[in-house]
Amino acid sequence: MFDQDEILKEVEFKTALSGGPGGQHVNKTETKVILTWDLEKSNVFSESQKSQLQKKLKTKLNKDQQIQLSVSQTRSQLQNKKLVIQKFLDMLTSALKQKKKRIKTKPSKAAKLKRLKKKKQHSEKKINRKKPKI
Repeated sequence: MFDQDEILKEVEFKTALSGGPGGQHVNKTETKVILTWDLEKSNVFSESQKSQLQKKLKTKLNKDQQIQLSVSQTRSQLQNKKLVIQKFLDMLTSALKQKKKRIKTKPSKAAKLKRLKKKKQHSEKKINRKKPKI
């Protein structure tokens, strides 16, 4: 679909202090990883793919057409970096998936007859509930 190594060359990483578990250790180490990628400057995708990404990821893009993802799940900066890369690549692959075209079908003759037979049985059941006319 697209070259993951090429796209990772276009990505910028920043680190920041993150809260959460870790005690005093979190106050002095930057474990939160922030990934920034610019859609407009990307050379990996064609113009049609870029427009598709722009449409599908419009809630994730900021005004500069950049995607910013941050992960601070673990205490390890390396693990957070792996997680943010995986999250980013999953987001791109899901946005680039083509929706399958629905093929219109018609019910078979047997299915039509079955439906009509069931309908007839149901109406007879309803008729039998009525009081007989004398």
